[in-house]
Amino acid sequence: MATAPSRAEVLELMHEWVESESLRRHMYSVEAAMRAYARKLGEDEDLFGITGLIHDFDYEKEPDRHPVPGAELLRSRGYPDTLVHAVLAHGYPSRTEVRPETVLDRALRACDEVTGLITAAALVRPSRSVADLEAKSVMKKFKDRAFAAGVDREEVTHAAEELGVDLKEHVQFVIEAMRDVAPDLGLAGEG
Repeated sequence: MATAPSRAEVLELMHEWVESESLRRHMYSVEAAMRAYARKLGEDEDLFGITGLIHDFDYEKEPDRHPVPGAELLRSRGYPDTLVHAVLAHGYPSRTEVRPETVLDRALRACDEVTGLITAAALVRPSRSVADLEAKSVMKKFKDRAFAAGVDREEVTHAAEELGVDLKEHVQFVIEAMRDVAPDLGLAGEG
């Protein structure tokens, strides 16, 4: 197995490919959630973190083919097979046929979509922050299909089930992980 690259190397690749600040912030959100899950589950925090950080790096340049071109590039650069598999599996079943098999795969799927919902819920609060956001508020927004309509609720629910976590507890866990990096996400509040 290839050695995982450093976070600095991953950031360099991400910044080379991703211009959108909102997409970068999404990737930082997923990284934070993945690192928190790695700690909770006794997994490799650096591997989980860089997988979350790089998982969508090809989305801007290859939106119709994502995540396949990105996974191919990562493989060609010697990224670990487990990371490449997770990147491909996060697109299952709508974009790839690579099924999630490992805890890394399942964690990435569980953290990906839900961070978008949490971000949207934080941004409509008067504070514009995750500091005072709780799962109860997010779950209320979750029921409103018009709110953050791009977030696939079925995917969020199924991914949490795949990871073996209660959805509301998962949402709270990810909120808390995002609080740790709130300034990087633009979710530290106004002023």
